[in-house]
Amino acid sequence: MINRIDCTPNRIGFDYGNQTVAKEKKAWQTRRALFSNLAMLAAAGSWSGASASSYPNRSLRLIVPGAAGGAPDLLCRVMGSALASALGQAVVIDNRPGAGGIAGTLEMVRAAPDGYTLGYANVGTLAINRALYGQLPYDPDRQLAPVAMTGFVQNALVVRNELPILTVGHLISYLKKNPRKVTMASAGNGTTSHLSGELFKSMTGTSMLHVPYRGSSAAIQDLIGGRVDVMFDNLSSICPFIESDRVRGLAVTGARRSPLLPHLPTVREAGVSGYESVAWGGIVVPAGTRTDIINVLNGEFTAMMSNAGVRESLTRLSLEPASGPTDVLFELAKRETPVWASLVRRANVQID
Repeated sequence: MINRIDCTPNRIGFDYGNQTVAKEKKAWQTRRALFSNLAMLAAAGSWSGASASSYPNRSLRLIVPGAAGGAPDLLCRVMGSALASALGQAVVIDNRPGAGGIAGTLEMVRAAPDGYTLGYANVGTLAINRALYGQLPYDPDRQLAPVAMTGFVQNALVVRNELPILTVGHLISYLKKNPRKVTMASAGNGTTSHLSGELFKSMTGTSMLHVPYRGSSAAIQDLIGGRVDVMFDNLSSICPFIESDRVRGLAVTGARRSPLLPHLPTVREAGVSGYESVAWGGIVVPAGTRTDIINVLNGEFTAMMSNAGVRESLTRLSLEPASGPTDVLFELAKRETPVWASLVRRANVQID
């Protein structure tokens, strides 16, 4: 049972009125990253080493297809620290942002399949990008091999405080009375922030004018400032602003309530039957990596996700930890790819 976690940026003397949203988010991320690393050090050594074999005998590289400071980066730094403690070798984080995760994924598929290069893959790089781009420069099914599922990240449905909306039901009624008059911000075209909103519109028969941003910070700033009305955003970004009452949270997008915001219902609970939209991620290696090495790594990530200290650190970063056999990650991608593809077509999502 996970206790409710306080994710307010700073309870002591944090002046929201004189700070930009970007600074708020950066400061909060710095503090929680520090906390996570400290918790990780405390948790280190609580499970056994990987194998009696010679692997690994040098440092490993973990490629993150995103910028430093973003949610995938923070999650991978926690997992990298834990993996380093378990294997007795350094794990170097290699950030490769660009093109919706394509740049980092290309770096993964081009790496030697020797077990010393791992990559973080998610719903975007393994599923959504197949629908967004006419021709991907990589084939995840042939050029990557799954190692482990690591978990799920929910979005939250939020509105600006001045909007007279208190519940999801109120929002649906308001949208139907005011078609195309409500603006919906997102972190960018084709992101789960965007597609969560498109799924909501599709399932409720409502319309909102999509306003894409290049990342969530500017979108949140405009939501707080009243320049846009509604947003679906990753909990790692929006949680502090819900907790500080800078925006009003209505619901979370997963099948179950989030331990970060247990007072918020799911969109499904709030009346949209069958609604679910979550980001998920896991670890991959280049295709051709030896099966015994993959099994060693899967065992370590499985043990990691069962460790109380690691789980707490990841939960504070909005991840709901998960694990399973090596093929779970690609099975999930295979199951969800047609769902996202259908939504992308119906919503006519275009990449900038």
